Amino acid sequence: MTEHAPAKPASARADDAPADLLFTGGPVMTMDSARSWATSLAVRDGRIVAVGHDEVGELRGPRTEVVDLRGRLLLPGFQDAHIHAVMGGVELGQCDLAGTTDPAEYERRIRGYATAHPEREWITGGGWSMESFPGGVPSRAVLDTIVPDRPVFLVNRDHHGAWVNSRALELAGITAATPDPGDGRIEREPGGEPCGMLQEGAMDLVGSLVPPVTAADRLEGLMRAQKLLHGLGITAWQDAIVGGTDGYPDVSDAYLTAAQDGSLTATVVGALWWSRGRGTDQIPALLGRRERLTTGRLRCGTVKIMQDGVAENFTAAMTAPYVDACGCATGNSGLSFFDPDELKEHVAALDALDFQVHFHALGDRAVREALDAVEAARRANGWRDTRPHLAHLQVVHPDDVPRFRGLGATANMQPLWAAHEPQMDELTIPFLGPGLAARQYPFGDLRRAGATLAAGSDWPVSSPDPIKGVHVAVNRIEPGRAAEPFLPGQALDLATALSAYTAGAAHVNHLDDAGSLRPGNRADLVVLDRDPFDGPPLAIADTAVALTFVDGRVVHEA
Repeated sequence: MTEHAPAKPASARADDAPADLLFTGGPVMTMDSARSWATSLAVRDGRIVAVGHDEVGELRGPRTEVVDLRGRLLLPGFQDAHIHAVMGGVELGQCDLAGTTDPAEYERRIRGYATAHPEREWITGGGWSMESFPGGVPSRAVLDTIVPDRPVFLVNRDHHGAWVNSRALELAGITAATPDPGDGRIEREPGGEPCGMLQEGAMDLVGSLVPPVTAADRLEGLMRAQKLLHGLGITAWQDAIVGGTDGYPDVSDAYLTAAQDGSLTATVVGALWWSRGRGTDQIPALLGRRERLTTGRLRCGTVKIMQDGVAENFTAAMTAPYVDACGCATGNSGLSFFDPDELKEHVAALDALDFQVHFHALGDRAVREALDAVEAARRANGWRDTRPHLAHLQVVHPDDVPRFRGLGATANMQPLWAAHEPQMDELTIPFLGPGLAARQYPFGDLRRAGATLAAGSDWPVSSPDPIKGVHVAVNRIEPGRAAEPFLPGQALDLATALSAYTAGAAHVNHLDDAGSLRPGNRADLVVLDRDPFDGPPLAIADTAVALTFVDGRVVHEA
């Protein structure tokens, strides 16, 4: 009887050349369709060549770099399915108010920034939280005391409102007689004078006067963001507004420059902005931008449609009216920025041209209108591999939960928002009423209904750290906050939450050779400093990233 040698990894049978990089000492979470586990992985020429166990060690050669995992978890590189990386990086270089909710700390930072930058014509930046102020509305009087002589324009953390001082209002000509724009609101003092808070489209009344961020600023912001995101294990992302109008900046030049000169090490999908003031006449320009902005690691075959606003300022489109402080129904159920029938026409036209559509759909009426548009596109064009996705999904009507799977629409979650915190407890739940409030962030229901789940951060709206997002998705509690779980029946298990940041986001990004660890896929990898499956769920947020690889090359080392 002939004795056979142990079988080699399947990928090694055709090519026994040594690996460039070998990971051993598992665990290796492959994120394949079976969610299988391995203990070793080999990389050659930037691609995975073998995944398995001891047999993978046969690909070790004299020049193979060996990474001993020492029980640390190896995963596909994280991907963010909804982020504003350039904007976030630029804001890091401005007056940064993120990471605190203390009004006194805001004042200290604004004063310090203004003092440090006497040359700045405007004081710009943002990241403040609505929960820091009564009713979520700050006053111009505070800014007037700190910066009386220069205009101030500070966006809040969700970028749906801006805090401005009297000088900025004066330059914009905003007075008690100024009407609210159709897509926004000027918050006012009891006598009708503007108080210094501009909601949604009203932001542009002042924002249009702010000196534009330069191309150099944008490129610097991208590089700053890329370093931060690689440090969090992120190897690819979808930037949710690349070509902007309607008051949103166009950051495509930064991506194009970085893609062409090789400084873009992440893979980026850019979502081109669909202007609210135009219809399908803007499609030829989008086709031209898609071609021009698809090069190297950059591809721009997605179009972003913002269908509604946010719940905290009552502009998210709901199927029932918001309630007032006494619990009585108001006459407001939010804003649909596009007529539902026009939305169907727009989405069908984009889908026919193989554009992916990325919806901002936060309220349950907006979610329904977006799904109706996807359904109209399926009827008009048949099923195409355009992978539409709906981001935010704060409120989803139960009747629409199964439609995600039925229509092949991905649920793009921002898990960090699914927790009790002041903005939720003081500015959202009391004004939704019990019916809408009970339908928030139904990740568990979507998963049970068979929806494909992807995850993103919406940074700089909230932290870009995938580990923090996973922690909240599993626990429905913010890291470090003593609180009851928020609608705990909608929690996800750890494997599903990690899959949303890897395989799910890769699906949304059309990166079919990433997001899972299998031979032939690109070696975009992240090594955590531990295996979070070995600890309690409430310790997930203690996990950190030890190593990040893109195409088998280290782009971050802790």
